[in-house]
Amino acid sequence: VQLQASGGGLVQAGGSLRLSCVVSGRTFSPYAVGWFRQGPGKEREFVAGISWSIGRTYYADSVKGRFTISRDTAKNTVYLQMNSLKPEDTAVYYCAERSGVLSMRSSEYVYWGQGTLVTVSS
Repeated sequence: VQLQASGGGLVQAGGSLRLSCVVSGRTFSPYAVGWFRQGPGKEREFVAGISWSIGRTYYADSVKGRFTISRDTAKNTVYLQMNSLKPEDTAVYYCAERSGVLSMRSSEYVYWGQGTLVTVSS
């Protein structure tokens, strides 16, 4: 299984970005894809996740109402739409995949993308 994340960049506070994560090599269900982030000097944290088969979603409290995770099953792609961005959202964002149900624990994800940097200026 391989994951390719993209879409990061520099944006002003209040702006928007959409991250994409293409998942390839997965041959069976169920599985889940999560977005995590690691800011400067911080530990990696869960941002949002989606179960592939039924589309159930879950969000960290810090992004609820601002971020939306979705999937396009035809394109094997998961998106993270980020609105009303804040400087504290600055981080490297990673997508990750695991077999089974959705989880918030990074240790339970086996496959990881390379990360994409999001920088939010004040």
